[in-house]
Amino acid sequence: MQTVEVVPLLDQVSGAVSTAIASTRPELAGADPLVRRSEHADFQSNAALALAKRAGVRPADLATDLASTLTVGSVALSGPGFLNITLGDRAMWTQMAARLGPGLGVGRPLSGRRTIVDYSAPNIAKEMHVGHLRTTILGDCLARVLAFLGGDVVRQNHLGDWGTQFGMLIQYMDEVPATAPYDELYRASRARFDADADFADRCRRRVVALQAGDPATLARWRDIVAESEQAFHAIYARLGVLLTPADSVGESFYNPMLADTVADLVAAGIAVASDGALVVYSRHVLGREGEPVPLMVRKSDGGYGYDTTDLATIRYRVRELAPDQLLYVTDARQAQHFALVFEAARRAGWLPDTVDVAHVAYGMVLGLDGRPFRTRAGDTVRLTDLVDEAVARARTVVAEKNPGLAPATLDRIAEQTGIGAVKYADLSTSRTKDYAFDVDRMVSFAGNTGVYLQFAHARVRSILRKAGATTHAVDPEVPLHPTERTLVLAIDGFSTALTEVAATLEPHRLCNYLYELARACTAFCEECPVLRAAEPVRANRIALCHLTAATLRDGLELLGIAAPESM
Repeated sequence: MQTVEVVPLLDQVSGAVSTAIASTRPELAGADPLVRRSEHADFQSNAALALAKRAGVRPADLATDLASTLTVGSVALSGPGFLNITLGDRAMWTQMAARLGPGLGVGRPLSGRRTIVDYSAPNIAKEMHVGHLRTTILGDCLARVLAFLGGDVVRQNHLGDWGTQFGMLIQYMDEVPATAPYDELYRASRARFDADADFADRCRRRVVALQAGDPATLARWRDIVAESEQAFHAIYARLGVLLTPADSVGESFYNPMLADTVADLVAAGIAVASDGALVVYSRHVLGREGEPVPLMVRKSDGGYGYDTTDLATIRYRVRELAPDQLLYVTDARQAQHFALVFEAARRAGWLPDTVDVAHVAYGMVLGLDGRPFRTRAGDTVRLTDLVDEAVARARTVVAEKNPGLAPATLDRIAEQTGIGAVKYADLSTSRTKDYAFDVDRMVSFAGNTGVYLQFAHARVRSILRKAGATTHAVDPEVPLHPTERTLVLAIDGFSTALTEVAATLEPHRLCNYLYELARACTAFCEECPVLRAAEPVRANRIALCHLTAATLRDGLELLGIAAPESM
């Protein structure tokens, strides 16, 4: 069925206030109506306060003029010039009924816009660790939201699958046959490389063989890549991440393009020689002494680094995939690197003004001591261990909450809530900030947690199962209970929250929205009986439950979090 867009009540009221401003004061036409949700009424506008000086009148007088021409809801003046706007019950029920259709009335404003989202990007032959958590979860959420809003989303997993480390690892595996994990073998090969000059020479020759396409070396490399990718996708599947093998494009894919990429920069006069290397000096990024910061595009030994690979990647993606937007989800410490890469790509013409690009930077995951999150031994925490800990703790909390659950059901719910708790804790934090990994807080049924949202959804689904009703009949003449009004207004903000996420690339805005929705849902469940209510109140409340459950379900899905039917 075709999705029908429902204009949010906030936008309807804002439009009405804008019309009133233009009608009352033509010279102010186009001014911001400054409408927001309010605790005093459904909505409040302080446009009169902001515009009175421009109009040369008292705020209260301008507010009075605006109120007299407003054609939406009932309007009350408050304070020095606030307009408190309350909508009629019929309008609220009608809006709710309209959102019961396909897609919950959310529009498709990004239709026809292609976005490439580059995220996760683990290194081959190394286990995914806590450092991959935020890029994977944030990137996946953004990909989901942009697609839900109609965007054409291309997911890209830029694997670290090329470089001198593979020659070192392959040579070590040939000389010291072992069945240890690649992480351990790599550390052992690194130690021997640093201590044994002859071994180091053999490793360098193996790198040359790999780059030259030696069949035996390539075959070993392909085995390492395949086994590593299998491990990555096992984690993605457990986390409910959308990335598939088809989304993986490693550094090796771009390796044949590096020489041409640098040649183009040299021909354009953008890359210049510096101590035997080739660099692009920034016009905007300056060092401590005020000197231009260089981007290394070819080393003095003729080799290439990830600076060059990232330039070749942009060059390829824009030419072959034709995006309207490029998003790179990596930690904040890479901000300068991407600023230099984007600038160089713009100057080279590979990144035209018609293509938007953003470094979606994020903060670090910290331990409770405020330091980077590590094991007690000081090692990097494996991602699987982190998830296992959260699931184990969630199992205990869920069992305490509902001791009658069958073991298999408990295991399933613990997996859903534990993983959901980790993802929500990450996504609900403003992405530019660091946050502490506190598993006990994450799995709590109280407060702003993923478990709280999942329980709110399960609670409404329980009511609907007991009601046994599948119809969504709504009588718009039924008076609204105050908590019903709050819930309808909360539901109606779904599309606004999603468009804010798309515009700001801040998933925590969706988390904040869903938390407020869950709180409104909890108050409704406690104050408005559904099953015992008389008709037509009962039918309206059942319809409201359906819409609440669907909004919570879709919202959680956009976060990549399961919405259990029961808990």
